[in-house]
Amino acid sequence: MPFKRVYQISCSAILVLVAGLYACKKNSGGQGLPPAQSVGLKSVAPFPMGAAVGTSGLQNNAYYLGTMLTEYNSMTSDYEMKFNIVEPEQGVFNYAPGDYLVSFAAQHHIRMHGHNLIWHDPAALPAWVLSFQGDSLAWENLFMTHIEGEATHYKGEVASWDVVNEAIRDDNGQLRNQDSTPGDGTGSIWRQHLGPDYIARAFQYAHAADPNALLFYNDYGQEWGGLKLDSIVALVTGLKKRGIPISGVGMQMHISILTDTAGISAGLKALAATGLLVHVSELDISVNPNNNPNIAYATYLPQQAAMYQFVAESYRANVPPAQRYGITTWEFSDADSWIPAAFGRKDWPLPFDSLYHKKPAYFGLQKGVKD
Repeated sequence: MPFKRVYQISCSAILVLVAGLYACKKNSGGQGLPPAQSVGLKSVAPFPMGAAVGTSGLQNNAYYLGTMLTEYNSMTSDYEMKFNIVEPEQGVFNYAPGDYLVSFAAQHHIRMHGHNLIWHDPAALPAWVLSFQGDSLAWENLFMTHIEGEATHYKGEVASWDVVNEAIRDDNGQLRNQDSTPGDGTGSIWRQHLGPDYIARAFQYAHAADPNALLFYNDYGQEWGGLKLDSIVALVTGLKKRGIPISGVGMQMHISILTDTAGISAGLKALAATGLLVHVSELDISVNPNNNPNIAYATYLPQQAAMYQFVAESYRANVPPAQRYGITTWEFSDADSWIPAAFGRKDWPLPFDSLYHKKPAYFGLQKGVKD
């Protein structure tokens, strides 16, 4: 075991013990604690069950830690492996946050999925990339160096990567290039400076660095059907036909209780038809998509539970067992969801409430994943 991991694992072991004590206290009548969880989702699902996780929760919150260990056998890095964290200055790599997650996963025999190597979002890129001046060769070197550096660092430790994230526009199915509206951040500096085939090269660089890692294209909106779905399918099948080392496709599934269920099934079926692995990679289900400030959210819990159950059942029905890379929720407690802050609204999109109690959504998901 590398020396850099030892101190991190020791700290994790202490918090694991604390999490276990909390569960024991609840079993013996302790007050104000989340319920003990004796049988997790990972125990009933015929495929991996995962969650996006962050170092802060694992290091500082025994409820968070206990839920992760009990329920899940796969984890995705939340922000720790994104470009702005990993390479804050050109050629200066910061692996400490990701190292913690990788060490934790290895210690607890949890599959580690890396997210992500290449993404257009300015919020996930360091200032030096956003202001970089150079010719096409300089941009290619920047691009290649980052991918190969990170994938090499985690070689043999990260089972799979979201290599390229969200490269396709919502409106016309084309590759992102310039912003839809100047300054709105919807364009892609990678497409602008590297040309349309940058996606294929990203997969090639990642594969060269770690030939055993499974490599995914990850995006949202497949459940919409139409141009977005068709374009994603065309992209990944085109890469596959060319012999580009792509292993699978991620269907993020940031949906709501109002999402058309037929679209979910059609999207899963279309992705499965590519022959690639299919990962429901960022699932959450909003109960307040219309931003009602006076929402009585408890009213909508049964609908949310039914939608979680449907997603799981549709995944099992439309994706052959050999292609199921698993279902991953984006975090697992409402306390840690990205949605309220991102959209400025009240929402409760995850299977556990803010106190890490199981919601009806949890039991819907549990029912849906069972064989």
